[in-house]
Amino acid sequence: MRGEQRVERVVVLALDGVYPFELGIPSRIFGAADGRYEVLTCSVDGRPVRSCADFTIGVEHGPEILATADTVVVASMTPSRIPAELPPEVSDALARIRPDARIVSICTAAFVLAAAGLLDGRKATTHWQVTDAFRRRYPQVDLDPDVLFVADGRILTSAGAASGVDVCLHIVRTDHGSELANSVARRCVVPPFRDGGQAQYIEQPVPENGAAGTAATRAWALERLDEPLTLTDLAAHARMSLRTFARRFNDEVGMSPGRWIVQQRVARARHLLESSDLSVDQIAGHVGFATGASLRQHLHAAIGVSPQTYRRTFRTAAR
Repeated sequence: MRGEQRVERVVVLALDGVYPFELGIPSRIFGAADGRYEVLTCSVDGRPVRSCADFTIGVEHGPEILATADTVVVASMTPSRIPAELPPEVSDALARIRPDARIVSICTAAFVLAAAGLLDGRKATTHWQVTDAFRRRYPQVDLDPDVLFVADGRILTSAGAASGVDVCLHIVRTDHGSELANSVARRCVVPPFRDGGQAQYIEQPVPENGAAGTAATRAWALERLDEPLTLTDLAAHARMSLRTFARRFNDEVGMSPGRWIVQQRVARARHLLESSDLSVDQIAGHVGFATGASLRQHLHAAIGVSPQTYRRTFRTAAR
């Protein structure tokens, strides 16, 4: 019937040693998207799967369901369960995926995609704790350990655990616009998107007693994105020296203050492009870029499209 919304089928593949939390992320996120997705779970043989916890998970489907998927999500598993070469039953299951299907890995499942040759020559990411092992095993993959997820064409890879939420929300945002993605995030009580990369979650030495953080200054800056914000301004608000502030900021956020501010301005500009009729020059002023040309440059560097193209894509999807 004309006007009916197409429902996309997402199939989640559970492998031996699967993390229950990550296995449930696609159902939780896509299941909150107003019926836009159907989420099914399968194993390589249709039998129950041993989890990394003290219980086994029963699934409703075997590998044949993978051939019907628009999107396939491979859930993560304990590193000790990841073989150097894929077992034949796993390779056979992955071979059922349609050539045009979107494929997503959560956390350590990037090892599975790499072993299948799906990441050769592509940019990807995985959990920061296993990046060295990943690079040794798959030098042909362009691994970026500093991000929460990577979207390289039809292949998406995400970092540790909760990054599975980030990448699933990104898919909803790409498919249907930020309005629906933000609604899903609110229902699941998670942020629509998170700042920074994995560096902020990597184990760091415990700060000295009484050491101040930069969170309050970041909140202060977010309320003043339309104003000139220099490193001197930020350090003064935090009551730190320039050097101490820059070092502590990078330790906490995983990037420099200047890069973070640009990222926040781009994020705010994207929201205004989706939700308002302001011109590009007006949006640039609202978010702290000196000119519309500067906004165009930074937006293209961040996501590879112009403001007009972004607005057409996401406002149309949202409507």
